[in-house]
Amino acid sequence: MYKILNILMIILITFFISIVLKYYASNKNIKNKDYIRSNIEQIFKDKIIDIPILKNDTNNVIEFNDTFENEMNEEKKRSFWDLIKK
Repeated sequence: MYKILNILMIILITFFISIVLKYYASNKNIKNKDYIRSNIEQIFKDKIIDIPILKNDTNNVIEFNDTFENEMNEEKKRSFWDLIKK
């Protein structure tokens, strides 16, 4: 029983690999890849035309909060060597 399943799996894997290789080696696929590679700049230009330009609305959106820095300055200073001495 296991031999039959093993043989069947090998046949299916071989069939799948052969179909994939046949597709990638086909003239239709090679011509399509060459066409796209040669015209990639034109394709990008055509797609960029449709992109809308958004208005910049991020002026004065971020406010810096410096309270943490003030809290750090108010705390007692610590030293690594003082911790080891204790």
